Order: sequence, then C-alpha cells, then structure tokens
Amino acid sequence: MTLGIDHEGRPYPEALAAVLAEQFEYGEDGGIDLEAFGAFLPAGETTRWLRAWTGNPEVTGGMFRVFAMDGTGGYAAFWLVEPEGELVGQPVVFLGSEGETGVVARDLGEFLWLLADGVGPAEAVDESRRGPRTLREPRLRAAAERFAPGRGRPAPELLELARRRYPDFEAVVEALCPPHPG
Repeated sequence: MTLGIDHEGRPYPEALAAVLAEQFEYGEDGGIDLEAFGAFLPAGETTRWLRAWTGNPEVTGGMFRVFAMDGTGGYAAFWLVEPEGELVGQPVVFLGSEGETGVVARDLGEFLWLLADGVGPAEAVDESRRGPRTLREPRLRAAAERFAPGRGRPAPELLELARRRYPDFEAVVEALCPPHPG
C-alpha cells in the first residue's frame, strides 16, 4: 500500500498527511501518544479489529477510517457519520484498548488545533494521560494555522464542542457490543 493511500485508493487529506508525518513524543511529562500507520487501516483489518474489540462477529468497520494508534493499541479514526460530508468534515474519535471511547474533534481542522495544543486522541478521552497544560506544539500549530486558519481554540473548548455536537457516540459504540449474559 502506498504511503498515505487508504484501502480504496484515496490519499490521506493533505492536512492529515502533514501532521502524521511528525514524530510524536509521549512520556512521564505528557506529550501526545500517537503513532501514524502511514496509510489508512485496510477495511478488512478494521472490521477484524472492531469485531474483536466489541465481541460482535456481525459488526463491520465501515463506519470508521482508522489512521493512527496510541501506545496501548487504541485507535484514532474518522467516524463516518455525516452522510453528505467529506472525510475532512467527519468527526475524529478514539477507541481505546481498554474500552474507553470518545469524540475528539468535530472535524479534521479542529483535530489539528487539538494536536497544536498538545492533546492527542488518547489524552482527549483520558484526562489522566494529559501532561502539564504548558505543553504546546509549535510545529503542529504551524500546520493548524496553514490548514485550518482562524479556528484555533484551547483544547478543553474544542473537546466540549465535539462532545456537544456528537453526544451519542458512546451509545453508538455500546450498541455495537452484544449484551453480556447474566
């Protein structure tokens, strides 16, 4: 598979390719725990992963376009929920290895600004993973200013906007999981 090309032959959006080309650092002092795949996860692999993650052998991965993961194996993805929207207008979500889920950004532009403020998908969903709020990412800020000018806001505000816009994401994910007996 060619770098930046998804399983249907579509390239990463230019803005996503630009930020995912960066090396992210994460440690005791915080940072962004994000590792790009180099291309969108293939549809079959997304489906296999989602079936294992949810315990539902009937679910397909078609509603997600996975582009990166954190160090624990959680996935960052576009949630393809806006029927008429382009990929860059779809919300960015996180599906953690331990079942944690959340909407991270309303679209790619806001995701760029979230990264510029030092918060990645895993840190957006799990506050305990965030470092000191003094961390800012100048190289990511430059990308956000280039691809989403005038949309910059602090990470907490962006997260609140995303959660208000898509309050049912966790319920959608829970509905994918079969009920537990007993």
